[in-house]
Amino acid sequence: MKIIERNIPAAMLTALQQAGIHPLLAQLYAARGVHSVEELNDALARLLPPSGLLGMDAAARLLADAIASDKRMCIVADYDCDGATACAVAVLGLRLLGARHVDYLVPDRVVDGYGLTASIARRVKERGADLLITVDNGISSVDGVAQARALGMQVLVTDHHLPGPELPQADALVNPNQPGCGFESKSMAGVGVMFYVLMALRAELRTRGIFDKDSQPRLEPLLPLVALGTVADVVRLDANNRRLVAQGLKRIRTGQMQPGIAALFQAAGRKSQVATTFDFGFALGPRINAAGRLADMTLGIECLLTEDRGRATELAQALDAINRERRVIEGGMREQALLMAESLFAESEEAPPAISVFDPDFHEGVVGIVASRIKDKLHRPSFVFAASAAPGHEHELKGSGRSIPGFHLRDALDLVAKRHPGVLLRFGGHAMAAGCTIDKQHFTLFEQGLAQVAQEWLDAATLTRRIETDGPLAPEYCDADLVDKLHQEVWGQGFAAPTFSEEVEVLSQRLVGEKHLSLKLRHQGLPVDGIWFGHTEPLPERVLIAFRLDVNEWRGERRVQFLLEGAEKRGTP
Repeated sequence: MKIIERNIPAAMLTALQQAGIHPLLAQLYAARGVHSVEELNDALARLLPPSGLLGMDAAARLLADAIASDKRMCIVADYDCDGATACAVAVLGLRLLGARHVDYLVPDRVVDGYGLTASIARRVKERGADLLITVDNGISSVDGVAQARALGMQVLVTDHHLPGPELPQADALVNPNQPGCGFESKSMAGVGVMFYVLMALRAELRTRGIFDKDSQPRLEPLLPLVALGTVADVVRLDANNRRLVAQGLKRIRTGQMQPGIAALFQAAGRKSQVATTFDFGFALGPRINAAGRLADMTLGIECLLTEDRGRATELAQALDAINRERRVIEGGMREQALLMAESLFAESEEAPPAISVFDPDFHEGVVGIVASRIKDKLHRPSFVFAASAAPGHEHELKGSGRSIPGFHLRDALDLVAKRHPGVLLRFGGHAMAAGCTIDKQHFTLFEQGLAQVAQEWLDAATLTRRIETDGPLAPEYCDADLVDKLHQEVWGQGFAAPTFSEEVEVLSQRLVGEKHLSLKLRHQGLPVDGIWFGHTEPLPERVLIAFRLDVNEWRGERRVQFLLEGAEKRGTP
């Protein structure tokens, strides 16, 4: 592991400071590539216009015509938090804009797999739909879209995933990552794409004289859902995404949110009045995702859709219970998977360049989380496989992978598929996360193929875990109110939360809960508490640490504490 400091461009830092930005925030923003204070303007008027998305005009006309003809619409969603929030935004937004018949369907992770398949298209038709709309999926659903249109349905695909070699022949397709789309924000989540479609539809309805700017329905109430799905999907928080998230957080903090979101905050023991992106990523998001992993994502979507506060509370509590079950399953799988992964390099000092593990008892709904845990601990691209529970597919393994910076996981799968035809039955994903299905008999071949690609693409520097930090923390910034201010900012993927690094003196240390290291530190001559979750090895008397800031409240007193992320011994090169 190597702790390194981010570069802080002097000109950008000066410009932000001269604009009146707090000195610490100016330092943090400059290190993250913010050139001017205008980039920090999170007003809705600063959002990129929907017209920049290829296919948006066709999508708006298609939906406006469907509303005018009173057609029946069905949303085909994905079974993660982005898919659930995108579905809720689609249902609520379309109804708000005049659609009277809006239904939805979520594929079953085990039985149906991912995306719009031909069989799902037939089920949508059986429900009487005239227009099928995908959210957070569909860009790779060539057969599913073809089947839907063959059955006489119109199809609108809204997605954000990377396309394959062939695009589906939909009536309209909106995806910032489709070929030829010049939209600046390529990192929008599926829920963001759907929100943009609604903005374009509203503009089209204004053009048709359905309503004017004064009488048009307001879409801002949907922003808490957009913010939640955007953060939970771990997409890069570019300036446009940060604006969407900031607007959603502002509404939540003032109590303007769906009853389901309020109930999820309560179930998670979090305060919505001080909501942060961390609440989305580590409290609300996992509870919604748990439904898609272990049960039926309909629970999550209904929680987000309901206007009944009592019903929202019941559904949020059910999601919380499923999430507790998910944690138990994940815990057992994680321990087993880590033992298997560590055994791959037990006789050498270095782990293999990529890790693939499978056990017949693994649960396919949790493989992605476990792969992420292995990747975090061993800093290697990691795949975890489970046996398919779908009827007739028991011979297949479903895998989910997570990657490290510098290794594009979907591209790696594509190369494995080309080198070993027939091994990958299906695959897709992004640079940092991907999934695939293989035949059980081909596991070893897949493992070797992925490791070979990693061996070719990765060098020693890339395989060394690096913690990027914002350097030393001035003692005057160890202030609880300032830490609260930092937490209120929009942090996440591609716009990392503040992490500092400094050499400190370890005054005392002890284990708490058998697996966490509690510390008393001296930082720039002043005492401060610290804790390193999930770490048990003692630290030397003087050590370089990477840490985040938190506020610990005890008996009415609020004190800053350091949350350790990593450590290097003094003098380590």
